[in-house]
Amino acid sequence: MAQLPPRPGTGSRPRRHAIRSFLSGRSGPDAAFGARLALTVVATAVVSVPFVLALVLVESRWSPLYRLDRDTAERLHRAALEDPDRVRVLEFLTGVLWDPVTMRLLVALLVIWLLRRRAWRLATWAAVTATAGALIGFLTKSVVERARPHLPDPVSHAPGFSFPSGHAMTAMVSCAILLLVLLPLVPRAWRFLPWAVAVTSVIGVGWTRVALGVHWVSDVVGGWLLGLVVVTATTLVFEAWRADAGRRRTAVGEGLEPEISAADPEPALGASPGTGSEAGPRG
Repeated sequence: MAQLPPRPGTGSRPRRHAIRSFLSGRSGPDAAFGARLALTVVATAVVSVPFVLALVLVESRWSPLYRLDRDTAERLHRAALEDPDRVRVLEFLTGVLWDPVTMRLLVALLVIWLLRRRAWRLATWAAVTATAGALIGFLTKSVVERARPHLPDPVSHAPGFSFPSGHAMTAMVSCAILLLVLLPLVPRAWRFLPWAVAVTSVIGVGWTRVALGVHWVSDVVGGWLLGLVVVTATTLVFEAWRADAGRRRTAVGEGLEPEISAADPEPALGASPGTGSEAGPRG
């Protein structure tokens, strides 16, 4: 009796099953952890491609990008000169509300709160991510050494080099930390609000830097992209660390709420220390 040909796609099932078994730890905890770290490296490399491309275009002085930067800066500069009140609002937003010191202070308060809740891993991730973002941004500026815009009758001044924008990068990293940690505490029906606040802050701070004439558009985009790289790398390492410690992995889009495990008890963010109850819905 002739055998029927296998259905399309069935031949790849054993391979997919073997990969899942390997990643789930059936090949040993060390191998599974190594595979997670390898995937972290690959994912981080993929996310880094847009930033590397932006850096290459900036360093090569690509003409279309140069024209975009110059035209946007001159247009926004003229608008700022015509409206001093707008300049004062922009300076308040970028110098107080969305200032890197303010954003990092919020993250520091979050870390203290996490430590009080005994969420050790999550506190470590938040602190390392914020610190890594600040250091990598500073080092990148020092290596690239791009000059800030030089405009006639400038309405604002800023020290240091230009690429990438420190304000834009700090906003991206800080808002991502706050969003990923606090999102599990927000009911699903209201989760659009923290997302809206985070997106508005990230885009808003970039707009203020360009509108005040202290950064090029490509500086801001570079800051966003580099911040995204840092958050992606540290978050994936955190997820691998948590999985290696016996904690259930969660969807990153639902936040990074700490999990309860028998090996390393750690209360959920909404629970009181020493209890295993949760005050908010799970993501």
